Amino acid sequence: MSAGDPPPKPPHAGGPHEGRINARRLRLEAYPGEGDPPLDSPCDVLCEDHVGTYTLPFACAWTRQGWTNVTTGEAVTVGVVAWRLRRTD
Repeated sequence: MSAGDPPPKPPHAGGPHEGRINARRLRLEAYPGEGDPPLDSPCDVLCEDHVGTYTLPFACAWTRQGWTNVTTGEAVTVGVVAWRLRRTD
């Protein structure tokens, strides 16, 4: 390395996971709910598994039993990592 060369990047900078990490961060920012949502209020949820993050295509509600599908009442059995109150417009 000569005096005019830029310093080497750390091993993680610009690595194969950087895009995935940035996408996850951006998705989390879109779901500003903190703590538990109001009981039985329709919410959009962000879930995560070994592949990455994704949203469920149906409204969910936080109940005394945990997350449930608003329409069917079935339990949501995937890992919810973030939520936001569902827009009604």
